[in-house]
Amino acid sequence: YKILGFPVRIDDKKYARNAFHFNLCFVCDSDARTVQYESVVTKLSDYLMAMEMESNFLSGGKTNVKLKPILKQVLEELNTKGECALTESPTATHLKVCRIRSDPGPVMDHQVPVFIKELPEQQWDLTTQQVTPYIDGFNHVARIAALSDVENNLVKACVQNLVYYGVVALTPLFQYGNVYCTTPKLKMLAQDVELQSKCLQYVAKSQRQLPTLRDVFRMYSAMTRGTTVRDLCIRFNPPNLRINERKLVQFGILHDIIRRVHKYPILFTDQPDLQKSLSGSSSLDEICCATGVTTQHLEDQLERDHNVILLWK
Repeated sequence: YKILGFPVRIDDKKYARNAFHFNLCFVCDSDARTVQYESVVTKLSDYLMAMEMESNFLSGGKTNVKLKPILKQVLEELNTKGECALTESPTATHLKVCRIRSDPGPVMDHQVPVFIKELPEQQWDLTTQQVTPYIDGFNHVARIAALSDVENNLVKACVQNLVYYGVVALTPLFQYGNVYCTTPKLKMLAQDVELQSKCLQYVAKSQRQLPTLRDVFRMYSAMTRGTTVRDLCIRFNPPNLRINERKLVQFGILHDIIRRVHKYPILFTDQPDLQKSLSGSSSLDEICCATGVTTQHLEDQLERDHNVILLWK
């Protein structure tokens, strides 16, 4: 088990040792996330402390009789409703478990922020107001920093904040040389009518004429290892099918229908100046953003070097 407690000490000469100690604890499963209960434990401890100072509620000798119903009520209502109202003392107190989102991972230069819901109408900070006009679903973080004339780390912090609030999602950089492959969630597109409607609206070249589900499904199904988006465009001619291929890829990524297959270059010779970036831990997208070199130019250079192999994953 995981025990979450809040020890309290009340100093007063009326107590045998001039102080009264108690520790209210919540007992949770060992693998449970408990951060959302911290404020509840603190507030309930403050409530019990106030009652003790008013009427010796805890030290008066009838603790079990009076306290047990309160703790039982808290246990049952927090588990079933996520909130609880206590009216034992003249002053009522309300407890509520607020779900705290986990912090998103660090934002990288090559990642592309995409709005997944409308930006709430509230007073955002100046950095956010300056950055959001350049979040169009295709500009990567480094480009947004350059276009908005905002320092790179500030843009990353701003985007991370938007991800935390569920306004923005991060996707890989789109290029026609990219390779994608389908996930098991592709079958949901064939089964879920609501997802189908969202997809057709999202990927349509024009809202006046939507593409057919058959054509959209065919393009997704053709996304396999070794097949680039350029190859798919040559094969299917998306404009003729009323499909925006960039939005098609974006929708697939956002709904886990497809995933990006990245290239990771690995250098097999001892060249300290290149070994760090060509160690197999950095993708081509990361290297290109860091160096300012285009993907095509970098790929051409790497293909000519027989000491480098490209790992697809």
